[in-house]
Amino acid sequence: MAARSNDDSMTNLPVRVARWSAHHPWHAIAGWLVFVAVCLGAGIAVGNNSAVTADYRVGEAGRAEAIAADGGLQRRPVEHVLITAPVGGVLNERAADSAAQDVIDRMSSQAMVADVSDPIPASNSPALRVDLTLDVEEREASAAVANLHIEIEAVQDAHPEVLVQQTGRASIGQAVEQQRGQDITQAELITLPITLITLLLVFRSLSLALVPVVLALSSIAASVGLSMLVSHIVPDAGVGTNVILLIGLAVGVDYSLFYLKREREERARAGGSLSATAAVDLAAATSGRAVVLSGVAVAVSSATLYFVGDVIFSSLATGAVLVTLVAVASSITVLPATLAKLGAIAEHRTSRRRKPMRTPKANRLSAALMRFVGQCPALTLSVATLAMLSLSAPVLGMKITDMGVETHPPDLPAMQTYERLTTAYPEVRAIHQVVVHSDDPATATALAELKAMTADDPAMGESSTLRVSADGRTRVLDIAVPHFVGEQTARDSLQRLREEYLPLTLGQLDRVEYAVSGDVARNVDYPQHQQERLPWVVGALLLVTFGITAWAFRSVVLGAIGVVLNLLSVGAAMGVMTWVFQEKWAEGLLDFTSTGSIGSRVPLFLFVILFGLSMDYQVFLISRIREAATDGMSTREAVFDGMRNSTSVITSAAIVMVTVFAAFVAVHLIEMKQTGLGLAVAVLLDAFIIRTLILPSLMLLLGDRVWWPTRMQSPRDSAASMQSATLG
Repeated sequence: MAARSNDDSMTNLPVRVARWSAHHPWHAIAGWLVFVAVCLGAGIAVGNNSAVTADYRVGEAGRAEAIAADGGLQRRPVEHVLITAPVGGVLNERAADSAAQDVIDRMSSQAMVADVSDPIPASNSPALRVDLTLDVEEREASAAVANLHIEIEAVQDAHPEVLVQQTGRASIGQAVEQQRGQDITQAELITLPITLITLLLVFRSLSLALVPVVLALSSIAASVGLSMLVSHIVPDAGVGTNVILLIGLAVGVDYSLFYLKREREERARAGGSLSATAAVDLAAATSGRAVVLSGVAVAVSSATLYFVGDVIFSSLATGAVLVTLVAVASSITVLPATLAKLGAIAEHRTSRRRKPMRTPKANRLSAALMRFVGQCPALTLSVATLAMLSLSAPVLGMKITDMGVETHPPDLPAMQTYERLTTAYPEVRAIHQVVVHSDDPATATALAELKAMTADDPAMGESSTLRVSADGRTRVLDIAVPHFVGEQTARDSLQRLREEYLPLTLGQLDRVEYAVSGDVARNVDYPQHQQERLPWVVGALLLVTFGITAWAFRSVVLGAIGVVLNLLSVGAAMGVMTWVFQEKWAEGLLDFTSTGSIGSRVPLFLFVILFGLSMDYQVFLISRIREAATDGMSTREAVFDGMRNSTSVITSAAIVMVTVFAAFVAVHLIEMKQTGLGLAVAVLLDAFIIRTLILPSLMLLLGDRVWWPTRMQSPRDSAASMQSATLG
């Protein structure tokens, strides 16, 4: 069988690449190092092209912002300097006035500050506020406020009688980015040791355990460099590196693990008579092909995020596609070369343990599980499917919102200042921006009527300002909303503004173009934009999953099964995520404050990525089953053979993936927590329920029909049938 597999695979690209690498290991290793260095060096040299505000425009809010920008009235970031009494003290009004004037004097000389307001007293508490309008692009504000913080610290030092603090969306954004960096570092410190320990238990060899980790890290480095280059085509929204780290370590280790496991298995099967090169050839012909198929599935599935037509999802897609393809490349180039160099060590280890990846306990558990599935496939399928459907049930009550600034970690100093600011000045919580482009002289009258209507609306209030472009054709009415963007009151006020007040005022004019933007509109329009694009993404994803599975295994039935099981896995993971984060019971356990909703970007990202990742175990398991069936086993025998040869590596790979994803549950940012939990739960359920219980039991029940339209028939099948008939 080994010789035939080797001959048949000579025309297979992964095998040819692996053979060359195994025969020229130093060339392959050097080539990979050069590739990583070139990718990273080129990326650093060219630099990262970050997305600008215009790249984020979607829906009516985006249209309004485009109109305003054309008239030179684009929204500028505003920072707030809050002056209050020291903790536990009483505000010294003279000291507060002096500090406010110092703020005005210092900030007026800053080139990035376009306007400094007069001190604004709070109506319901002893406080002063100075607003700083920045002359920078919105997306660049977070990086620009560091110099302003230095000046505010100087004001604080000069006026110790009062508390002087700066906050605003730019300051909060800067703090969130710093927190994100610390969280990712912490997650890596948790993930890498656990991953290494897991691999040590699997291989009983430090050198072999280090190989997947080093290859994964090198793949991440190359992908980061490539993402910088690609950002000049698809702008980076600041999330590309995050997804490269999140996905890169998981798939990089998984793909190496699949390959390493098969290579050691072939060497053990040959009893030491197989050379390192021949073992690599056999691993490439089997697991190497599965890795390529799995990687292509993950990459193509991730690419469906481009259909969203949003810069954030495009960045996520770019990061996931790049790191997956690079990880596949490493597993069929530098990995075979490394295995060839470590062949003597691996052969020595294998000669001492024929089944180094299994322990007696695991064997007994696996055998008991297979016996149960074999004896009661219908019961196994029914119970496991009902369990997964039960876990999926909370999805029906999922609430999706775009996370507002108020949902960021409350322990950040900028957030603590923001909370005190919005308590003293509710009008700074959110804003509606009515943007109008018109030559009609009656526009000014209509806007005055609109301003009067909104002033009578208790959800908006009287605080509003009107800005007019230099040519007088574009106007922006800024209406303060004393409610956070996530509150239903704020959303209802936007609906009244768009559907009632505007049609009664500006809607009565001819040749007028108007739209509403602002904090609340962005919060509402972004999820709505995703929902509009969702059918395209889901349709493409289902088609891709079905097509790749059906093509890879020459079976329409397996293609349909793959789609259904992936839906079941994703649904259960999202159900658990909804149950955890929309309720309050897990707040203390996972250290978060429930918003009663799921971040708008999380479900779609999870849906797409999990469909791709679910293909990992599906491709690997079915590949082993089909290999056995093609070699002459009956479908039933092939299912058990595939489970027997796959359980240990799937379990090990799942532990690595779950560890990587679960580490992100410990971060402070709510959307990253939700993503980490969703991914970890999905992999756990997929490895231990879908691929271990549901898929095998379903294949046992379907029998040979599972391969339709391919007909699996071999001499061994015929002989087995004749023997069975004779015995009967």
